[in-house]
Amino acid sequence: MVRSSANFKKLMQAVLEKSEATDWESAIGEWEIDDVEEDKSLEESCVCGKERLRYLFTIRNDINGNYLNPIGSSCINRFGRADLSEEVAVKEQLFKLLHDIEERKFITLSSDFFSRKLLRYLYDIGAFKATEYNKYEPYNDYKFLLDMFNARACTNRQESKATAIIMNSIKPFLHKMLYNKIRNRKRH
Repeated sequence: MVRSSANFKKLMQAVLEKSEATDWESAIGEWEIDDVEEDKSLEESCVCGKERLRYLFTIRNDINGNYLNPIGSSCINRFGRADLSEEVAVKEQLFKLLHDIEERKFITLSSDFFSRKLLRYLYDIGAFKATEYNKYEPYNDYKFLLDMFNARACTNRQESKATAIIMNSIKPFLHKMLYNKIRNRKRH
């Protein structure tokens, strides 16, 4: 990564102005992702000056409570923190999955739509419902999907169960969680 670019200098300045630390390497450890929205019209610009952002992240300084936004995923990845980069990828996957569902694509438990990290994140944020089918234990649905994701082949019954979990738990959860975080949404 070229750290001397004008955009990187603007990013460093914005981060350092709102950080307690006075050097980049210390300052990047103060920040966490607070929120993300999607701008389908690509009208927003990053704090670094990069234009046409799709994903508008808000980051929060854990020490002083300051916020920076909008900040793009490329700039968050420039922090060089694996935890933030993984969270960026998962949050972008959530929007893509919701769009695929809304476009009525046939959603399968494959790497086209899911990852192990995405499944875990969905479990952690409460996407799986307690139902009689999972013995009122959402972890059972998460574990089932994870096992099926890792399996080389699934039976028709297993695929049907995975589809039911996706459509009855994950789809409504994503819709509720993300629908109002999409700017300039085209109405159907």
